[in-house]
Amino acid sequence: MPLNSTRGAGSAKAFGFTAGGVAPVDVDFLVIAGGGGGGDNAGGGDTVGAAGGGAGGYRTSFPGGTKITLIKGTTPITIGGGGNASYPPGGGPSPSGNPSIFSTITSTGGGGGASPSRVGATGGSGGGSSYGNNGAAGNTPPTSPPQGNNGGNAGEQAAGGGGGAGGSGSPGSGGTGGAGGNGTASLITGSPVSRAGGGGAGGAYPNNGPGGSASSGGGSGGNAPGGSGNQGTDNTGGGGGGGAGGNSTVTAGGAPGGSGIIIIRAPGASGPRFSVSPGTNTKTTSPAPDGAATILTFTVSGSATYG
Repeated sequence: MPLNSTRGAGSAKAFGFTAGGVAPVDVDFLVIAGGGGGGDNAGGGDTVGAAGGGAGGYRTSFPGGTKITLIKGTTPITIGGGGNASYPPGGGPSPSGNPSIFSTITSTGGGGGASPSRVGATGGSGGGSSYGNNGAAGNTPPTSPPQGNNGGNAGEQAAGGGGGAGGSGSPGSGGTGGAGGNGTASLITGSPVSRAGGGGAGGAYPNNGPGGSASSGGGSGGNAPGGSGNQGTDNTGGGGGGGAGGNSTVTAGGAPGGSGIIIIRAPGASGPRFSVSPGTNTKTTSPAPDGAATILTFTVSGSATYG
């Protein structure tokens, strides 16, 4: 693994440091973890809605943050998968998402949404909670700037939405499931794309409440009675939607969170020295305000090689 750091370009150049005749290069990054699974309501047809999963942690240097300095060599890339939706023995949150890792930067997986009457899991963004409980904390463990927001609180019947990179999940109200927290738009590729939205919570029964909405890759919650949540979109880190309330014969499943993504933005002149693996990951060139930039996009785990 190459020696990477968060030094600015000036410090690297001041020492005249090179590796095998290749000068270090400063790169920007966007690292998004996998979203948490939506709360599952398939454990017995509970009338209370299940909560939305939290979005995967969202960490970026672009624009204006501290870049990563790469030298000649290969850097592993880990893309976190989304958490599945399952009804744990005794109830509890669905599984959380998995972390995404680039060099010294780790984004934490989104917290799983709560099953009925339970509390969501903490994470990059927190999972929503159910039946009067407060939403789970986001930005856990803490980073600066924060990597996510809290999950939504729950009403007596309606659950809270999962937290998103751009805002906390909304609380459930009456029979309506809480909306997932907003995602955040990035221009790192040269075009604005919003990612890392929280999952919506399932509606409650017998209110026949609608599921909470979602955006930026999060999955919406299921509609009561008995509607299943919708899956978070892969490569956005969106949280999964929670299952709706049913009755003794109708049960509703939560949905998995979406997988994460890592995008590296390097100066255009350094582009010929970069390669990515495996081949499903890509290297492209994008216009930018300061000229063409090299964009490395990782949708599956692999590596970035500079040299």
